[in-house]
Amino acid sequence: MNILGIGSRIKHPEFGLGVVTNVTSKHYWVTFIENGLETIELDSDFEIIEAVEDEVDSVSFRDIEKSLKNLLQKWSDVSQIVPIADKWKGGKIILEPGTNTQNKEVPIDTFFHKITMVRDRIRVMEQKINASNLDEAEKIDLQQYITRIYGSLTTFNVLFKNSNDYFVGDKSK
Repeated sequence: MNILGIGSRIKHPEFGLGVVTNVTSKHYWVTFIENGLETIELDSDFEIIEAVEDEVDSVSFRDIEKSLKNLLQKWSDVSQIVPIADKWKGGKIILEPGTNTQNKEVPIDTFFHKITMVRDRIRVMEQKINASNLDEAEKIDLQQYITRIYGSLTTFNVLFKNSNDYFVGDKSK
């Protein structure tokens, strides 16, 4: 079976005359004169009026977007969306100085976002260390520092909705 390219003209028994505007692995997207945009199976029954070849987008934009998103999440410091615990939503952090000066209020959502960004950047650093050309002893030494950093940040675990998002330090101590 030959795949029609974008711009091919067809006559469908139900929808009438149309032009192929996109091709996926299973469907033609066809804009019909009388019925607008419809998706039809590649092996549907229709008459080919004019075939255009080599104009096929075999990977959809959605597939490319999904793949790119997965790559960015894996290899960059792009943050994933991490939910804050419900009881903290809309709250604020008040920094009260020991002197007789004005308090500083910070929306807890802003603070939480910064904490998750720190966590994500530490994870990226960890991945880069593990993928580096450092010898194993140096990698282990740096990994111990990272573990201690996570341990220092466990105080903020109360902000996370899901325990699998928690900071985890050295469990043996």
